[in-house]
Amino acid sequence: MELAGKAAVVTGGTRGVGAGIARALLAAGADVVVCARRPPRSPVRAAGREAEFRPVDLREPQAVREFFDAVATAYGRLDLLVNNAGGTPYRLLGEGEAGNTEIRTGAFDAERHARVIALNLIAPLTASLAAYPYLRGSGGSVVMIGSVSGTRPSPGTAAYGAAKAGVESLARSMAVEWAPEVRVNTLVLGMVRTELAHLHYGDARGVAAVERTVPLGRLAEPSDVGAAVVFLASGAASYITGASLLVHGGGERPAFLGAATVNTAETKGS
Repeated sequence: MELAGKAAVVTGGTRGVGAGIARALLAAGADVVVCARRPPRSPVRAAGREAEFRPVDLREPQAVREFFDAVATAYGRLDLLVNNAGGTPYRLLGEGEAGNTEIRTGAFDAERHARVIALNLIAPLTASLAAYPYLRGSGGSVVMIGSVSGTRPSPGTAAYGAAKAGVESLARSMAVEWAPEVRVNTLVLGMVRTELAHLHYGDARGVAAVERTVPLGRLAEPSDVGAAVVFLASGAASYITGASLLVHGGGERPAFLGAATVNTAETKGS
């Protein structure tokens, strides 16, 4: 197996995309540690192997440093860090508590948006810095899990989009500063089908309607993301660093094409 003997950490690896990444790494032979604040409902397993769970709050720098020290001691090395932990609720910038748009103490709930940025940008930076000495020792790599929200307007999740744009920029700078010992790349994800997909896209009809907007005709599966991580962590990607790999099924069909009254199937057939 291409990652046999390698040790990997997947933040937020207990469910959804993170669990899909962890399963792909296990199947490729890596020893995998998944971390989150709370344990998974069930162990993360693949190919007859199981990821180890260790709790950590990525917003606590000292706890993060102790976590990576412990992992590197237990496994004797660290070869891969996947900065996957993150997420955000839907909240417009002008909304306060429970959709209240009135100004609260002179500010539009800025603290909540700041916490989103802390989880999605500061936490990956904190984890990467703590992992760096061990990754440098093994000639390892970092994979940031980015989002198309960081490359286009992200109404309702503006702070998340800003953080993901920052993650991609951070990865490019890390790739230059940490070369040649450590490679750093970003996966820019589109829409992914997870156990929480209904919160973003609605019921089965909503998911199907959203899938029709994707050129490949479906949402990504966590396994699709996992396969891309395995590639970037493998020797096949040994000359790839500072890159942003789009994993979005072709992106989104431009809205103006659907609104235009020329060059459509209807006008071409008339």
